[in-house]
Amino acid sequence: MGQRYTELFVSAAIFMAAMFASGCQDRDMTLATSGAEYVMFADTMAIYPVIENETFSVPVVSTVAKNYDRTFAVEVIDRGSNAIENYHYRLKSNTIVIPAGEVRTDVEIEGIYNNIDALDSLGFTLRLVIPSELEMPAGGADEGYGVETKCVLMKICPFNLENFCGYCLLTSTYLLNYSLNGSYQRLIWTEPHKTLENTIVCHDWLYDGYDINLTLDPEDPMSPEVTVEKDQVMSDEWTAFGIIRGDNKIRVESSTAYPSFFYGCQDYLTVSFRAYVTTLGGEFGTVGHFLNIMEWISREEAERLMREEGMTMATKPSGQGLE
Repeated sequence: MGQRYTELFVSAAIFMAAMFASGCQDRDMTLATSGAEYVMFADTMAIYPVIENETFSVPVVSTVAKNYDRTFAVEVIDRGSNAIENYHYRLKSNTIVIPAGEVRTDVEIEGIYNNIDALDSLGFTLRLVIPSELEMPAGGADEGYGVETKCVLMKICPFNLENFCGYCLLTSTYLLNYSLNGSYQRLIWTEPHKTLENTIVCHDWLYDGYDINLTLDPEDPMSPEVTVEKDQVMSDEWTAFGIIRGDNKIRVESSTAYPSFFYGCQDYLTVSFRAYVTTLGGEFGTVGHFLNIMEWISREEAERLMREEGMTMATKPSGQGLE
C-alpha cells in the first residue's frame, strides 16, 4: 500500500495548494502606480480547474484604463511547460483585448478533460508579447513583472456522493496517539445519510458503537469542503483514556488547524477535527486537533487487508459490510 499512500499525500498537497491559490485569483486587482501604463498577468503562477466542457480564464491586468481598445498577443513557451498544447489544453485565441475604459481581460483556455489523468502534474507557461515600455519594472530583473505566468492544471471530476460510500480505509493521527490496538489505520463502512443532503454516515469512525456524520460541499470545485458538525460524540472518555473528567463524552467538530477537503477524482478525503470534553457547566478542555485521510476501497481490497494485515471492521449495519 506504500505507493498508494504516497500518491494520496501528493494529491492532498496539490489540493491544499489549489485551495490557497484560488483565494489569490479572486482578489481585487488594485495596483499602486504613479500613473504609468503597465500590463501583466495578474498572477505569476496559479492552479486552474479542468472541468469537462468548460473553460478557465487567466487574468491579464493593466495599471491604467485607456479610451481605446488595446490588443496584445499571448504565446506558449517551452520553458516551464510539460503540458502539451492542443492535447492537454488549447488557447481559445492567441490574442487578447483590453476594452476601452477597462483594466482587465482574460486569456480563455480549454482544458482537454479526457486527456488528463487524475494524478497528472501538468502545467504550461504563457508569455505576454508586449512592448518593453509596458513591462512593470521588477527590481533589476531582465524582464518585467508578470510578463510570464505558470498555469497548473487540476482535473475536477463530477461530484457523486456514492463515491464516498462503502468500504473505507481510515488513516488517523488520532489513532497514532490513542489507538486501543496500536494501529493508526481502521476499516469502516460509510453510507449516505437518510435525511441530510451531501452527508455520509461513518459507522464506528474511530471507536466501536460511535457513528460520525461528515458533510461534503461541492459548490466550489477548487475548494470542496468537508464539515464535521459540532458536538457529535466519537467515544466515551473511559474507553478512550481510562479516566472521566467531564460528562464521559468525547465530542468532535471541524478544526481550523488543517483544511478538510475531498477530491472526487480519487475518491478520498482529508478531514481535520478538534476533539474536546465537556461538563454540565460547559467545555472542560481540548483533547487535540487531528488529521485523517479516508480512502474508499473495493470489497476485495478490504478482504485482503483483513486477511493479510489483520484489520477488522468491528460492527456493520444490518445487511452491509463483510460477514
